[in-house]
Amino acid sequence: MQETVVNIVYMVISTFAIVALTVPFVKSMAEHVGAMDIPNKRKVHKKPMPRLGGISIFMGFLIGYMLFGEATSQMNSILIASFIVVLFGIFDDIKPIRPLVKFAGQLIAACIITFYGNIVMYDISAFGLSFSFGLFSYPITIFFILGCINCMNLIDGLDGLAAGISSIYFATIGIIATIQSHFGLDFLLTFIMLGSTLGFLAYNFNPATIFMGDSGSMFLGLIIAVIALLGFKNVTMTSLIIPLLILAIPILDTLFAILRRLIKGEKISTPDKFHIHHQFLNRNFSQKQTVIIIYLINILFAFVSIVYILKDAVLGYICYTILMVLVLTFVFSTNVIFDTASLRNKLKDKLDLKSSKLSSKTKNKSSSKKKKSNNTKSK
Repeated sequence: MQETVVNIVYMVISTFAIVALTVPFVKSMAEHVGAMDIPNKRKVHKKPMPRLGGISIFMGFLIGYMLFGEATSQMNSILIASFIVVLFGIFDDIKPIRPLVKFAGQLIAACIITFYGNIVMYDISAFGLSFSFGLFSYPITIFFILGCINCMNLIDGLDGLAAGISSIYFATIGIIATIQSHFGLDFLLTFIMLGSTLGFLAYNFNPATIFMGDSGSMFLGLIIAVIALLGFKNVTMTSLIIPLLILAIPILDTLFAILRRLIKGEKISTPDKFHIHHQFLNRNFSQKQTVIIIYLINILFAFVSIVYILKDAVLGYICYTILMVLVLTFVFSTNVIFDTASLRNKLKDKLDLKSSKLSSKTKNKSSSKKKKSNNTKSK
């Protein structure tokens, strides 16, 4: 066990140092090529910020793999797919590309993981039940990978949010794997990615000096999906529910964003300012306070996941339920799904219109009655 802990420390510290050392160079490169995030009404930051921080995270991942990993067909598929999503992300960070083109890059990466790497969700177990997907295993796996990529892409809206949530995820899975003495590929990926995200967080936590951009958020989403899929084949995670609940906030935020935009009749890719983190900002929490609150919520879900797997499943169910009720209560008291202020204004306008119509009808009736009475008198 002591040797394992020493290896973990080496992996985390070395990848942390690699990312921390490369970020200043990547920042200069982003400024040179014009990969800058310009503020607008929708965005929270007030001055242009360099993007492309995902390159540093990817460098930490690559060098970490070279130092501690072994060449396998699965690892090759992860490397190729990662390079593709980072490349498409770099293009988008320098000059925004169409959502369909970006999605095509994500789809290619997901297919490489699924078909070349044979990292497939054939079956899952959740709450004592087992599900086998049969012929649908491949499309479900691709859908799962795409979902994780876009979850992280959407949640990346505040300084340190995506990097911090990812770090919590990697740390949680790493703790579970270590306690259960499972030292497979997902164990390796977990700790080299933990060091990489923490190294980037040193520059990205509020006040940030660089953003990870799509090159970083899409890459993190891909690796999170891969680690979860690898966990389905061994004892690191006992069900699909565990990795999803550790990422409860980004997943719920993504689902609510899709629902919100469908209700409004907008495209799913349409940006807005109604995400969960925006709701905290609207309540006069600062960026830093908002991010820390979301960290704490994710840490609670992570802790409950550890309790569920390693200690007491029943207690885990109870804690999950309590946390979900609290999160959903907050969501339905805000504008996350419905723009309640807009709905109130629309309802008020409709009521005012109806009342004005009624008053006009009443006036018309009274005037017509007066005319009739005047006519009668004249006669």
